[in-house]
Amino acid sequence: MERNSCTPDLLKEGGDEFSDISLRPLDLSDIDDFMVWATDAEVARFCSWEPYSNKEAALNYIKNSVLPHPWFRAICLNNRPIGAVSVTKNSGSDICRGELGYVLASQYWGKGFVTKAVKLVAKTIFIEWPHLERLEAVVDVQNGGSQRVLEKAGFEREGVLRKYYMLKGKSRDMVMFSLLSTDPQI
Repeated sequence: MERNSCTPDLLKEGGDEFSDISLRPLDLSDIDDFMVWATDAEVARFCSWEPYSNKEAALNYIKNSVLPHPWFRAICLNNRPIGAVSVTKNSGSDICRGELGYVLASQYWGKGFVTKAVKLVAKTIFIEWPHLERLEAVVDVQNGGSQRVLEKAGFEREGVLRKYYMLKGKSRDMVMFSLLSTDPQI
């Protein structure tokens, strides 16, 4: 897919004020847009990574982790990346589950863009990966914004996993959310 090409209808939200939200593969040529969110400490607060301090490290991350990833997409506004979303496959007896992750540049928070992107993922991932029955997301208990995103996108809050995840040197309580392939799409 060309960097500035239109996305397939399934990957573009239409018919409302967010009709310019789309998903497409992130590319090395997106580095300047990537750096907007990847260098922001507030964006990285609940992420497993620290903010990037130079383009070379970010380019290496895109080259070595993003490009080979089976389902990593840029969240685009008017075809320009403002964040990213990924679904990571499990394997073995956990193959029926995938984990959703997303990040958005802070200047776009609270505008519904990530909710739209997550809905687009939910619309397509069960078609693209028919073996997938459950899409789950694990969110820090203090990240209320991300919890609201998932609830608005139709995910079910399943409960709190106490001391579940080490984040920046501290064990954290996390909230488990899920969406099943059989759940109604919002």
